[in-house]
Amino acid sequence: MRIVSLVPSLTEAVAASAPDLIVGATAWCTHPAGLEVERIGGTKNPDIARVIALRPDVVLANEEENRAPDLDALRTAGVSVWVTEIRTLDQAFRELDRVLAVACGLPRPPWLDVAEAAWAEVSPETVRRAVIPIWRRPWMVLGRDTFAGDVLRRLGVENVYSHHEQRYPKIALAELQAQAADLVVLPDEPYAFSSEDGPEAFRGLPAALVSGRHLTWYGPSLAEAPNVLMRQLSPPP
Repeated sequence: MRIVSLVPSLTEAVAASAPDLIVGATAWCTHPAGLEVERIGGTKNPDIARVIALRPDVVLANEEENRAPDLDALRTAGVSVWVTEIRTLDQAFRELDRVLAVACGLPRPPWLDVAEAAWAEVSPETVRRAVIPIWRRPWMVLGRDTFAGDVLRRLGVENVYSHHEQRYPKIALAELQAQAADLVVLPDEPYAFSSEDGPEAFRGLPAALVSGRHLTWYGPSLAEAPNVLMRQLSPPP
């Protein structure tokens, strides 16, 4: 089996189970560290010719992270492309099981059971309303039907824009500041928010700087994500 992954989360999921199967991955596939495979460009601009040259049995993709024209080009070349759709935590577990077992022919990995058990134990005591930016210049936030939004909901964080008509709306900073929120959640990806870049725009509002990988990746990181995120979502007063 020769696998090319166009999704960082899926690259890590396969590599944690059978690293020898992966022959190509994107430049954004940073986990596991030291993964030595052919790099085939980015998630939005993969080098299609290079992917085809790797002679993959399967290319793993995601309907949100990858572009349909790129996936169509691979299919036209006769490549088997498996596309995941992941907008909730439960969907992530189902899709991971499907991809690893059916597409890659692997036994169910122990880390997947550990991750499901870890999330089954999550029971937040309080609910807090939050603004959740994912970009600035312009400001963009989590809207409806997002995986990260569902993860935060499980942890007792209600997304102020969870009912917005768009999934990742652009919102003026003045409107974000005017929301009756309890905190602002600032992940370090896709935009690298930090203690010096982000909280200053929301003075007077507690800022939780969180790991983007634990918030947005669906793979082995899900096993430790509840503990990591709960700790980061409780910023000092």
